[in-house]
This record gives sequence, C-alpha cells and structure tokens, in this order.
Amino acid sequence: MAERRTMTNVVWSISSKIAIFTLKFVSVPILARYLQPAELGMVASGMIVVTFLLMFAGAGLTSGLIREAVEDRVSDDTVFWANLGVATTLAILVYLFASPLAELLGAPEANWLLQVFAPLFVLYLGPDVASSKLARRMAFDKEAICSVISEALGSIAAVVVVLMGGGIWALIAQLYVSAVFRFVGLFLVSRYRPGFHFSGLHLKRHMNYGVRLVGADFVNFLSFQSPIVVITRMLGLPDAGTFNLTNRLSDLPNQIVLTGLMSVLFPSFSRMNDDGRRQAEVLSRTTRATTLLLAPMLFGIWAVSEPAMIVVFGEKWAFAAPVLAWLAVSKGIMSPCGSFIPYLKATGHASTLWWFGLGRAISVLIAMILGTWFYGLVGLCVAMCIVNLGILFAYLAVVLRVAGLALRQGIKDVMVPLVIAAVMALAVRLSLADQLLLSHTPLARLLAGAAIGGVIYGVLVMLTQRKLVLDLVRRQPV
Repeated sequence: MAERRTMTNVVWSISSKIAIFTLKFVSVPILARYLQPAELGMVASGMIVVTFLLMFAGAGLTSGLIREAVEDRVSDDTVFWANLGVATTLAILVYLFASPLAELLGAPEANWLLQVFAPLFVLYLGPDVASSKLARRMAFDKEAICSVISEALGSIAAVVVVLMGGGIWALIAQLYVSAVFRFVGLFLVSRYRPGFHFSGLHLKRHMNYGVRLVGADFVNFLSFQSPIVVITRMLGLPDAGTFNLTNRLSDLPNQIVLTGLMSVLFPSFSRMNDDGRRQAEVLSRTTRATTLLLAPMLFGIWAVSEPAMIVVFGEKWAFAAPVLAWLAVSKGIMSPCGSFIPYLKATGHASTLWWFGLGRAISVLIAMILGTWFYGLVGLCVAMCIVNLGILFAYLAVVLRVAGLALRQGIKDVMVPLVIAAVMALAVRLSLADQLLLSHTPLARLLAGAAIGGVIYGVLVMLTQRKLVLDLVRRQPV
C-alpha cells in the first residue's frame, strides 16, 4: 500500500508539472517575442539574489518537519515564526543594500529590480510550513492543484502585461501573482493557521538537521545558479538573457518529471529508513525509470535544437540553438541523479551531500569560467557537459556504497537508459540533416524529429527495458 501511495503521489506531482509545462510552453514564447535579452538577463540576475538568500533564510527547518512521524503544533508554529522573522529581515536588508548587491552581480542597472523583489522573501518563505504539512501527509494532490492554479494566473498576468507594452514588468507581474496565490492557496488547503507558540528547543532540534541540508543546498546553488553570475560578469546582460531563455526551455523536462519526483521521493524514502533493503530496491528502480523518462526528452532537445528555437521563440532567437543543444545534453547526463539526492537526504547523509556538492561546485565553476573564456556561451555549456559526466559517475559511486548495491546493478540502472537515449538522439539528428527535410519548414522538421525519435526510442526501450515498462503500465510499485 505504501508503494502504491507513493506512485499515486508521483503521478499527481508529475501531472501538475505537465500542466505547468503547458502553461510555460504557451507563455514563454510570447514573452520572448516581446522582451529583449538584456531584460531577461536582468530578471535572472535579480532572482539569483532572492534564491540565494532564501536558501539560507529557511535554514532547512521545514525538512525537519517533513521527517517527523507525528505533527506537532509547537514545532510548526516555531518554524513559521522563525521563517517569517528571517524573511522580513532579509526583505529590509535587500531593499536597503540593493545597489552594492547589483554591483556584485556585475549588473548595476538591476538595483531597482532588487528593491522590487524584496517582498518576495515573505511570500516565498511564509507558506513553507503549510507546504511541509502537505508533504508529511503525502497530500501532493492538493499541493499540485495550488501550484497549477498559481502558475496559470501568473502566466496569464505576464502575457496581459507584455501585450499591453509593460516590458520587463510582465516578468515581475508573473512572479508576484504566482507567489501571492501560492501563499494563499497553501494555507487554505493545508488548513494551517499559525498559533502563538515558540520553542527554542524545537528550533534548535530542527536547525541541527536543517543546517546540514542548507550546506548541501548552498553548494548545489553554486553549481546550478552560478552560470548567470559568470555570464553576466564575463559576457554581459544580453548573453545572460540568452542563457536564461535557453535554460528555461532545456529545463522544462526537469520541471515536469524531476522536481515532482524528488518532492515525493524524499518523504517516501524517509518512511523506509527501517527497511534498508526495500529502500535500495526502490532506489534502483526509480533511478532507471527516471532516466528512461528524462534522458530522451533532454537528448531529444539536442537533436531538434535548431527548429525548436525558431518554432518556440521566433527567428530572432535562432542564433541560440547551439546553446540550447549543449545545455540540454548537460542536463540529460545528470538525469539519473533525480533519485540519488532525495535518497541521500532521507538516509541522513546530508554531510556527504555537502562535501560532494562542494567538490562539484568548485569543478563546475572552474570549468564554466574556462569554457566562457575560450569559447563564450557555447563553451560554457560544453564545459558543463564534460564536468557533469564526471559528477554522474562520482554520484553513482557514493550512492552504490551507501545503498549496498552492486556496481553491475548501478551501471544497468544508469548507463543503459542513457545510451539508448543518446542513440535515439543521434539518429534523429542525422535524419534532420537530410537534404529533403532541410527544405521543409522548422515546424515540419520539429514534428518529424519528434516522430522519428518516438518510434526509435519506443523500440529500443521495449528491447531493453520491457519488464520495467510493463510494471509501470500495470501501476506496479517502482
């Protein structure tokens, strides 16, 4: 029953991501046609500051709430008031010190935007306890509905504002409308009403666990968010905007599958801590299933990057096709890690994540700087592909040791799905290079690539992963 419930929650979580993907697939191209690369780069740089400080603001306190077997009102209220106090303080500090922060990013013209973003700290951190209560109850259906509604309203607001000539304010409206409705919705569906309780002992207990996760999140932040800073400082805001736009498109498969899956796997793995063998089995199968879902999407983007950029964003963005292609490959290489991170977090290996993440952050940062220095934006993306390949094998070695799984099993779970996805993508790329297809419109080439890739990948999966696919179709527990 526990496994079936996990699968149900995975379906709910991923379904919400698919709905959000659909909204973005409609709204992002509209915004891209009306906004300039520098405007996209400015918003991306401003959100780096917000995301970075939010990571420390919550101190991982809500993760401690999720791991607790029994809900405790005093713990919930303690974390809520602690989060609210920190969020308010950060909002004031960012507003006051917006100029030096913008200078540090290499985007002094974005200082006013940081002041506009300051209230987002309260809107983002405020409902964290409500969200953790839903996760602890495995009520991902309710959180999914909240996410879809808030994202839909935010996307609608952005499109309306940009069509009215609002420019960069369209992106600001999208962030605020989504944040406000998420704030209200989570409190409503969780039925959490903050009480006047505060316990230093409860706060200390949650901080002891949460601080270790924050350390891991910090080094992961350096890996995932530092490209914007590197590009802004070395190449300028227009290139940062180009990276931001292509990163959004290449990240959509992760937003559909990975974020939904990881949010469910963390509490699910936490509930299996007394059965290590079962935990390892679930890890093995979820790794394979995740890679089978993600890798073909991401490698497929590499195969159809040129027509995809033209169809989705318009002719003026065609120059960014190589950036999109290599960004997608870098993410595809990391697709098996979707189950690794929640597994290590749930099994109490936050310190391992921290040290591992620190090495990864340093490697990625050095590679990005060198790639950007020699080959610009495309060089940065290629450097990320090379480093991510080494990171994947390092992650695999760590997880296999912790889970007690054989190397042969790990290779089977990771490499086989990656190889068949890569073979499919290469076949599609070669097919699209045919002179006959080159004479067709970008939309026709994109559709042809998707069709060819779907057929080839379906055949390869049935030849190599038939049992797993049949289990998923029959809704057997992964």
